[in-house]
Amino acid sequence: MRGGQVAARAPVIQFTNCRILRGGALLREDLWVRGGRILDPEKLFFEERRVADEQRDCGGCILAPGFIDVQINGGFGVDFSQASEDVGSGVALVARRILSHGVTSFCPTLVTSPLEVYHKVLPQIPVKSGGPHGAGVLGVHLEGPFISREKRGAHPEAHLRSFEADAFQDVLATYGGLDNVRIVTLAPELGHSHEVIRELTALGICVSLGHSVADLGTAEEAVQSGATFITHLFNAMLPFHHRDPGIVGLLTSDRLPAGRRIFYGMIADGIHTNPAALRIAHRAHPKGLVLVTDAVPALGLGNGRHTLGQQEVEVEGLTAYVAGCLVSFPPLAPRTCPLCSRGTNTLSGSIAPMDACVRHFLQATGCSVESALEAASLHPAQLLGLEKCKGTLDFGADADFVVLDDSLHVRATYISGELVWQAEEARP
Repeated sequence: MRGGQVAARAPVIQFTNCRILRGGALLREDLWVRGGRILDPEKLFFEERRVADEQRDCGGCILAPGFIDVQINGGFGVDFSQASEDVGSGVALVARRILSHGVTSFCPTLVTSPLEVYHKVLPQIPVKSGGPHGAGVLGVHLEGPFISREKRGAHPEAHLRSFEADAFQDVLATYGGLDNVRIVTLAPELGHSHEVIRELTALGICVSLGHSVADLGTAEEAVQSGATFITHLFNAMLPFHHRDPGIVGLLTSDRLPAGRRIFYGMIADGIHTNPAALRIAHRAHPKGLVLVTDAVPALGLGNGRHTLGQQEVEVEGLTAYVAGCLVSFPPLAPRTCPLCSRGTNTLSGSIAPMDACVRHFLQATGCSVESALEAASLHPAQLLGLEKCKGTLDFGADADFVVLDDSLHVRATYISGELVWQAEEARP
C-alpha cells in the first residue's frame, strides 16, 4: 500500500506528438507515465482529477517497448564466457552500452565452457532491474554444453557434455546452480534430455532447442516435455528436408500441446540468415519470431582477433568467424589454412546490434513496422512470461520504451520512465 501511495504522489509525465505501439498498431496517442509505469489517462483524470505535471514533445517519433535481447554473448570487449574476479563490471559495461541500441533488458549468454567458468561466472550475474546504470538483466542464457558435436558451431568440442544417468543432478553439477539462469539451450536428441527439460521448466527456466541434429519427432517430444524456444533458427541444426524438416518443422507442427506457442530466435544481421529464409520463417509463424543479436565480444569494436569463451574469433567487416590459425586470408579467398588444414568459415556469433537487426529484418521481410518492433520486444517478453510488464506499452506495464525516428534509428531510451540514453543531435 505504501508503494502505491508513493507512486500516486510521483509526477505524471505526458509524452506528446508521437505514435505509440500498442495492440499491434501504431496509434497517434500520448503516452502517460508515473512512478515508472504506463498510466491510463482516463483513470487519472476521472478518478484523481489530475493532469500531467510535465509534457515532453516527441517530435512525431515512434514510441515502442524497449527491446529485449535474450541471446547476447558480450560486446565492447566484454566476454561473458570468461571468468574473472569482477564479472559484474563487464556485464554493467555491456548493459550501459546497449542502451544506445534501444535494449532495455537482456539475458547475458554463456557459450559452452569448462565447469569452473560456470561456477565462477554464474553467481556474479544476478537478475537486476534496469535504470540509468544500464539495461536490466533478466537472467542468464546458458547455450551449451549439452549440445550436438556435429552441430556445435563455434562451441569448443573439448567442453561438450552429454547427460549422465542422473541427468538433472549432472546439470546442477555442471552449472553449479541455477539461481540466476533464465534460458538453457540443449540438444533434445541427447539421452535423458526430456527428463532435464521437465525439471528445468518446473523451475520456470525456459528450455530452448539448438545446436542439434534432432529430427522433427524428437523436437516435438521435447516441446511436449516443456521446451518453448528454438535457438537461432536455421543455424546449427539440420537443414530443412521435405521428408523430415527437423527442428525447423516445429514452426508448422500439428503435434504441439494445445495452446502452446513455439518461439524461435533469428539473427537478422544480414550474414547468418538469407533474406529468403527470414521471409519463409516469418510468413510461416510470425507470432513466434524473436529477434536476437547473438552478439559476440567484438560487438562495437573492429576487424581483428577477439575472444568468445575458450575460442578466438576473427572479425572481417560484418562477419565473425572461428579463428583457425594465424594465417591471414585475403577477401573472398577460400578460408582453409594450407598449413593446418583447419577450416575457418564457421560463423561465430554476430557483431550487429539489436536496432540494426530490427531494420534489416524489416527491409528483408517486407513486414510491417509494428511486426518488426514486436519481434524485438513483445515476443521475447512473451517467451519469458513477462508480457504483463515488459515488451508492451499497455496500462500498468513498466515504462521501458525506445524513441525511434521513421527509419527506426534510436533517438532515446527510457527505463521506468526515466531517460537513460539520448542521441547527441536530439539533446537540447
